[in-house]
Amino acid sequence: MSDNVETRASEPSTRDRILIAAATMVSEDPGTRLSVRAVAARAGVSTGSLRHFFPTQRALMDEVAAGITGLVANKNVIDDATVPAEGRLLACMQQVLSASGTGEQARDTWRRTFGTYLSSELNADAIDTYLALSAAGLRHIEHWLDVLDKEGALPPGDNTQRAAYLNVVLDGLSVARALPTDAARLRSETDVLQHAISMLFRTAAPTPKGDSD
Repeated sequence: MSDNVETRASEPSTRDRILIAAATMVSEDPGTRLSVRAVAARAGVSTGSLRHFFPTQRALMDEVAAGITGLVANKNVIDDATVPAEGRLLACMQQVLSASGTGEQARDTWRRTFGTYLSSELNADAIDTYLALSAAGLRHIEHWLDVLDKEGALPPGDNTQRAAYLNVVLDGLSVARALPTDAARLRSETDVLQHAISMLFRTAAPTPKGDSD
């Protein structure tokens, strides 16, 4: 096989180039508008090629959001049935939390987040970007819970509500990482995560008959 053939085989596909370009634009400016022309130009493809893979801007944004979230949360962790269910869920949440970094990295993340979504008037593009990223994150958490649910590891319950609960815990801990802290508080993150997870595995006690009044 020639070097040229090997090089072509290792190059990203047109679809991947589009997603890489769009994800880069979002990382540079979370409030950016992923217009067909702008993304196509950044990817070096025609607008027709982009629309072939992503007929609408929403389809592109949803795929980009899922890809960004997927880089943070490895689905394979939750599928490893050799590890107890609570341990797998803990590992998944720690993956997401670690992506926020600590200290200055965490502060930079939240400065950009607040700067984009809170400190100035929101435009439709910023709203769409935030909603897509938020929905993708929740879908990943729901996926973890669905896997455990199918194994029979979780008590009956609403996984959508459970995912929202775990997401709030992750948001709170990631904000705490951006604030002045010490090693002891960072170590206590695991305790907080374990407690939050344990709440999902508790079976609610039945309400005694006659006590509903």
